[in-house]
Amino acid sequence: MADPLVIVHVYPDLLGTYGDRGNVLALAYRAGLRGVATEIVDVMADQPLPASGDLFVIGGGEDATQLLAARAMLADDRAASIFGGSAPVFAVCAGLQLLSRTFLGFEGRPETGLGLLDATCDRLAERAVGEIVLEPVELPGVPTLTGFENHRGTAEVGPSARPLGTLVAGVGNGDGRTEGVQQDNIVATYLHGPVLVRNPVLADTLLERVTGPLAVVPRDVTEQLREERLDAADPRRRPEGRRSRLRR
Repeated sequence: MADPLVIVHVYPDLLGTYGDRGNVLALAYRAGLRGVATEIVDVMADQPLPASGDLFVIGGGEDATQLLAARAMLADDRAASIFGGSAPVFAVCAGLQLLSRTFLGFEGRPETGLGLLDATCDRLAERAVGEIVLEPVELPGVPTLTGFENHRGTAEVGPSARPLGTLVAGVGNGDGRTEGVQQDNIVATYLHGPVLVRNPVLADTLLERVTGPLAVVPRDVTEQLREERLDAADPRRRPEGRRSRLRR
């Protein structure tokens, strides 16, 4: 029997305020549809990160727990080499900021991230809360992405990185154009939902970076959820949006 695919859930005792463990479960579920066995390993903040993980998932959190997570990561001598290695890393909200160069902590004080993403994170004037839609950037085969954002953070993406997608609706990185950050093996986003439940093809794309091409599986209830949320939030799917496109 082949060894199971090891999904490492990073600091679930601190990060995962908005149900981001659902991303871990979505990866395991999508792998299981293809007969790929998985093992979920929860690594708490007081434990060293395992170098043997096949795929790493980092969730979101409030300011206080994010700062604790940052201290734990910076204290782990292997964190930068593990997250910057060949294994895919999927990071949400606080996870995005922790892997960036800097982010703002309590009272707007700059804090140091791991610097694996060429991005700096500031703070929005007002909290972004609501449905968000984006078109993925340089992710072949991944369709329009849907999610729910609830954050005050921004992300200024530097030349060594690229956004996860371009905005159709929502606030995203705060520049009016983009959402998320991608660089090397890391995919990072402010999208909750959980985002990999809402976007199963994105989950498959992360898995395929470990397994190679996966078999096509029948559409299921997650695709129905995705379509429902896009119908509700994507202005291009509304009658007035369709009419405006016809006029061009």
